[in-house]
Amino acid sequence: MPSFDEKDKPAPTLPTAESFEDDKISHDHDDRNSIIEGSDNVTREEFDTLRHIGDKLPSAAWLVVFVEFAERWTYFGTTNVFNNYIRAKLPRGSTNGAVVNAIDRAGNGVAGALGKGQQTSYAIRTFNTFFVYVTPILGAIIADVKWGRYKTIMVFSLICLVGHIILVGSASPQVLQHPDTAMGLLVFSILIIGVGAGCIKSNVAPMLGEQYQGKLRKVTLGTGETVIMSPAVTLQSVYLCAYFYQVFSNQRNINFVESGFYASINLGACGAISASFVARDHGFWVAWLIPTGIFCLVPGVLLIGKKYYVKTAPRGSVLLETIRVIRMAMAPAWSINPVNTIRAIKAPTFWNPAKPSYYSNESLPASITWDDAFVGEVARTCNACAVFLFFPFYWLCYSQIDGNLSTVTAGMTLRGTPNDLIGNLNPIAIIIMVPLFDYVIYPMLRRRGINFTPIKRIYAGFLVAGLAMLYSAILQHYIYLTLPCHDNIPSECVTTDDAPWPSPLNAWIVAGPYILVAISEIFASVTSIEYAFTKAPTRMKSVVMAFSSFQSALSSLLNFALVPVSTEDKFAWLFGSFGVVAVVIGTIFFLVFRDLDRKEAELNAIGSGKREGFVDEIPEMMKPQHDKAII
Repeated sequence: MPSFDEKDKPAPTLPTAESFEDDKISHDHDDRNSIIEGSDNVTREEFDTLRHIGDKLPSAAWLVVFVEFAERWTYFGTTNVFNNYIRAKLPRGSTNGAVVNAIDRAGNGVAGALGKGQQTSYAIRTFNTFFVYVTPILGAIIADVKWGRYKTIMVFSLICLVGHIILVGSASPQVLQHPDTAMGLLVFSILIIGVGAGCIKSNVAPMLGEQYQGKLRKVTLGTGETVIMSPAVTLQSVYLCAYFYQVFSNQRNINFVESGFYASINLGACGAISASFVARDHGFWVAWLIPTGIFCLVPGVLLIGKKYYVKTAPRGSVLLETIRVIRMAMAPAWSINPVNTIRAIKAPTFWNPAKPSYYSNESLPASITWDDAFVGEVARTCNACAVFLFFPFYWLCYSQIDGNLSTVTAGMTLRGTPNDLIGNLNPIAIIIMVPLFDYVIYPMLRRRGINFTPIKRIYAGFLVAGLAMLYSAILQHYIYLTLPCHDNIPSECVTTDDAPWPSPLNAWIVAGPYILVAISEIFASVTSIEYAFTKAPTRMKSVVMAFSSFQSALSSLLNFALVPVSTEDKFAWLFGSFGVVAVVIGTIFFLVFRDLDRKEAELNAIGSGKREGFVDEIPEMMKPQHDKAII
């Protein structure tokens, strides 16, 4: 072995600023040429520099779109007239809730039945919203553990249909002769419909997204341009549902099928238009019979598409596994001092106690039936779900157009317009404006290098919703000033012969809040659906969608606390308060989550791949095994 003296050793070379810069350039170059996880050989540089376009969806997605359309038509076609049905009494000479007096029908007559007043109406409508948005958790678990999404939707569509049939019977003239019985049947039908619609809701959107199986990849168009075929852009179009472009051009690389989901929601919501007129002219039982007939088609459509759908088999409840992971991570982090608890949650080692690698083989808890990769997915999914925690305050604003603004309209000059008709401007505005956003505004921003990311879009939604509420507060103030009666209860102001005597303000002025809320939905609600689906790991999509919907349930709980002040004489203060809250909470939301915009591509990769070590059979999944990774 040759040797040399200490003095013969080469002198150590100290790093220079130039060498540091060379290393940085080399590292950056390697990072720019790295392949994005879950893609088909797309590099980071290609992802950042090439234009992104949408891909195509298979034709089976049309059938999923119809299911959503029919469910939404039926839901909105019934709930849209709940406020009048519960709040207002039977019109003069009516036995079924219809306005039978010709003068009232051409003037300011409002349909009604039970006559329980504004607060009772508000409480029942709030309960309905709460229940229909809390039951998606049940639907997600059933789909993941037992039936899969297809069978879950099929079974609960039949349950939902039964509820609608009971609802129709509860509004028959014979039952309305006994208002307490009618009220009991109404609540019973709300419970059944809530279970059915909620369990459908948490599974339809993920099932539609699952019909698309494409990857992030490069394609060369006929023009010679190389572009990125982006699942994120595709799914954005799926849920935005910007389908009108196909009427004017066939050059877009997005199939008409892709435009199904959110447009189907709002086309279905237009079913409330017919319900408003039918309830006023023919009674509530007829108004509810029409959407019930449409919903009868859902089971048949599901059967027709059975052999064409991409179906996800039940593979165990990821929700229950996720809860166990969070519980194990939280156990050592919990402290009676909330500051210490928050500090521990933010620590980079927070999730370590839930990882199998944290323990030796001898000390590994029997309750751990997952691998480290699953814990990583739970951590990233929790980060994505944290975005939704602010949404209850957004839905507080939305809930006001779902009934209270209808009461506002009842105290204005109608001139033959049903007071609950104007609310349909919300879905109509969405149908008109979604193509504008998807095919004009968003692409224009992308071409100019402006990245209008989901966090920024949601923030914009909060601001516009707050503006809608401030508009409503100012409008209500002017109704008070112009009302012939001076008790600040416009909807109950009548002449000596019991004819409506409203404010002279034209009812169509109330269109402003409905249109503004529609714009806010495009920013906030549509984006939340997109965000939930793209950020969720493959097996957690139903659960994350249900968690997103659950925020509406939490909003309903907040609304329950506001029932005592949900009276017409306090509407101006109520609307104004919601407007301020939306702006303040939206700003806090943006400040908290703006850093997620920088991680958009990485977060989208969560839902693009499968975890290693996946075991398909449920019995094996649920057994604690420590000699291999079980997920």
